[in-house]
Amino acid sequence: AQCVSSCGYLSHCLQIQKGNPLSIDRTSKKAVLAFSVFLTVICLCSIVYLMLPRKSDKTYIADIYQNGSLIMSIPLDGSLPDQTFIIEGPGGCVNEIQIRSGSIGILSADCPDKLCVRQGFIEDSRLPVTCLPNRLVIRLRPAPDHREGADEPDINVY
Repeated sequence: AQCVSSCGYLSHCLQIQKGNPLSIDRTSKKAVLAFSVFLTVICLCSIVYLMLPRKSDKTYIADIYQNGSLIMSIPLDGSLPDQTFIIEGPGGCVNEIQIRSGSIGILSADCPDKLCVRQGFIEDSRLPVTCLPNRLVIRLRPAPDHREGADEPDINVY
């Protein structure tokens, strides 16, 4: 077998054989397979990391958007009792939202797929609750820190 060289690149991978002018040798196939497995493992680990629940001492504010406009901000610091309310959108779409201690979610919606309901309650800002047919998004953002001394700078720069 003769090696094909393209300016010196990949000459060890490509070989001219009878009937198949550009076949890749076995070591290259193993390298491609190993790299594919490595990328798959990295992707799966990233997905698991994002989906694992985390408890933190942070408090959040739930911002509720309809059609891209902020319609309501609700603190999730436990100062409000558990409550349920309804948000009606244009065209008569309805979402029933519930606030529990430190979390918020959509209890029911009149959208066809109900993915927003199945998403459940969120407690941190990793993933928003989204109802695409009704154009409703609930995002959590960290609440401002009101501890004593929180307004003071951490360092002084001269």
